[in-house]
Amino acid sequence: AAELGTKLGLAAGEGGRHEALGTLNRLIWLGDSYLELVGVSDRDLARASWLGRPVLDALERGGGLVTWAIAVVGLDDVMRWAPAGAWVGPIDGERQRPDGAVVRWRLARPEALSPTSPFLIEHDETAAEWTPAERSARADERHPVGGSVRLAGLEVPAASPAASAGRLRSMLALHAEPVGRRAVRLRVGDQECLFSVAEAAASATVDLVADVNVRTRVARVGDCAIRIRGRPEPIGYDDETPP
Repeated sequence: AAELGTKLGLAAGEGGRHEALGTLNRLIWLGDSYLELVGVSDRDLARASWLGRPVLDALERGGGLVTWAIAVVGLDDVMRWAPAGAWVGPIDGERQRPDGAVVRWRLARPEALSPTSPFLIEHDETAAEWTPAERSARADERHPVGGSVRLAGLEVPAASPAASAGRLRSMLALHAEPVGRRAVRLRVGDQECLFSVAEAAASATVDLVADVNVRTRVARVGDCAIRIRGRPEPIGYDDETPP
């Protein structure tokens, strides 16, 4: 969190503990999206939990992108229309913030989390962090970079970009389009995920856009690059030859 603040001008707020999972977090809010920095509070609990186990594995290799989440409204309906066995859930979750407020959600996850297999989350808008007052405050938040910052999307290396994108498209009725011969772009609301052919030493990239004029900066969290730019640009490349 401190390194992202120093290098990118992003402010991480307080998070809390997932007591049943053996993990803890801090959040960098980007409007109603966020980067979730996850650590381990109890190794035994973490090793036995669906979230803690891949977090431990990532930390043991130096950190990086464990997975990502797609926020939905009406989780039960989304699961009802998905192919049988596509999701495990729904699962109720909560964490207590340092100020005592409780954040609640419901989620559905794949059998195994990975950067190409995200989970679904439905936030409880009657609980902490999702009240109208808190959402309004986030919309007006200015990071130390000098302005507001939003999540544009991410790029994830995949053994088969078409298969990774196609699986999510079929389960969630999302729009997917090829990007040259080596990548597939998946539209998720006003954000996107680019699945690209995994090269040697390829890493995931989280793409952020500030509403002020800043030079492009990049920080690394393990094998994941986090990039912030002053204006939106297409993620990845749009021809057949990667840069």
